[in-house]
Amino acid sequence: MMYLLRMGSPVGPLYIVSDGEAITGLWLEGQKYFASTLHDAPVESRDLPVLCQAESWLNAYFKKAPLPSLPPLRPEGSPFRQEVWNMLLAIPYGQTTTYGAIAAALKARGVAAAPQAVGGAVGHNPISILIPCHRVVGANGSLTGYAGGVKKKAFLLDLEGADMASFFVPKRGSAL
Repeated sequence: MMYLLRMGSPVGPLYIVSDGEAITGLWLEGQKYFASTLHDAPVESRDLPVLCQAESWLNAYFKKAPLPSLPPLRPEGSPFRQEVWNMLLAIPYGQTTTYGAIAAALKARGVAAAPQAVGGAVGHNPISILIPCHRVVGANGSLTGYAGGVKKKAFLLDLEGADMASFFVPKRGSAL
């Protein structure tokens, strides 16, 4: 059985899904690949401990408060995607890396990877924010490739105190 908790956030409604033991999905409303790894209709729950832990982490994150431990995470994906998502978890708060740097680090560990393949894995991350795919930028500093939208990616990086002066943010509309 799958469980769902909906919560508001500065980037809009968030949908957190769990299998009862770990977080299996976290999506921003309307994001690309929304609920892509959700196979059954979840039951809404406000008291499942792992969902409450995720909600507490996200509330602290958006308030810029000290972050508690991440809840257990169980993203569904290929071994290659799992490798990429594990590398995303190692990107420090407020810092960024590039798709190319992740590909190079994977190659150094013996995993064949091109920046485009890394981009595909990053874009299909089923646990947004908790697995910080927003911390990956283009080689030229462009804020591309965020399934939730470039403005939301910029908001999250700014919230974390990333040096936004070095980023190129494409101009497209004004809403988050």
